[in-house]
Amino acid sequence: MNEQTRTRKRTEEETESTESTSTACPECSGSLVIDDEHGETVCEDCGLVVESDEIDRGPEWRAFDSSEKDQKSRVGAPTTNMMHDKGLSTNIDWRDKDAYGNSLSGKQRQKMQRLRKWNERFRTRDSKERNLKQALGEIDRMASALGLPENVRETASVIYRRALDEDLLPGRSIEGVSTASVYAAARQAGVPRSLDEITEVSRVEKSEIARTYRYVVRELGLEVKPADPESYVPRFASSLELSDEAEHRARQLLQNAKEQGVHSGKSPVGLAAAAVYAAALLTNEKTTQAAVSEVADISEVTIRNRYHELLEAEQDLPVA
Repeated sequence: MNEQTRTRKRTEEETESTESTSTACPECSGSLVIDDEHGETVCEDCGLVVESDEIDRGPEWRAFDSSEKDQKSRVGAPTTNMMHDKGLSTNIDWRDKDAYGNSLSGKQRQKMQRLRKWNERFRTRDSKERNLKQALGEIDRMASALGLPENVRETASVIYRRALDEDLLPGRSIEGVSTASVYAAARQAGVPRSLDEITEVSRVEKSEIARTYRYVVRELGLEVKPADPESYVPRFASSLELSDEAEHRARQLLQNAKEQGVHSGKSPVGLAAAAVYAAALLTNEKTTQAAVSEVADISEVTIRNRYHELLEAEQDLPVA
């Protein structure tokens, strides 16, 4: 037997020995099982814990069939409805710098500019994708101007995509439908903005926004509750730098108004503005009707009228 054969045989014996020790219990030579839940390797016969604190390399979710496994599989970056391609494409930075922050040479800059151009062409290959990109850009712009959170932007993007799939856009402008989507999403999320506030950041008229909003809600069957005046109070109180006590008092005034039925048929923005103004006076905090009017974007006449109605409603409440 030559030296090469002996070496190979010795290697095979060592491998077999290692495999037998890794699958057999060192105490009773019983079979070992891996407990993924506790991260341990345990002997089935005597219960000896051979290894502990093992790394669980499997997913943290359970799947009971192949289709569910495919749905729960997560590979790559998370998708988002806020981008027309759901964020799956490549973005090339507009700055002509490398990973270390150094400026690129003239030849490299030309190359990157050419890559940006072709990348943009591939991302929006037809008119439908270009229009969707424009609409989602409008939604993001308006949501940023209104200070709306990311979940509202996501919901608005989903509403617009549904309107596009249901073929609701013919005869209506992209800006009108995207604005209506933002308005509906904000109301669904409980952070409503008034129609006047929406109009300020939109590129279309107030009447078109209202008309398109009603059409989109009706055709898509969206469940949008009437705006609650209380949902406007924290924002108004924060802008006017009022205390927590004044904000709480404003909520009380609105709750009393609801019990008396005063809120029916009234603008929720006007009621919220009047409640904030009344609460500031009742808690001896300085504010004016003009300041509240500017923050709420509502006329001082409306504030005065609602203000008296709220105070009368509180006086008419029965004493417990």
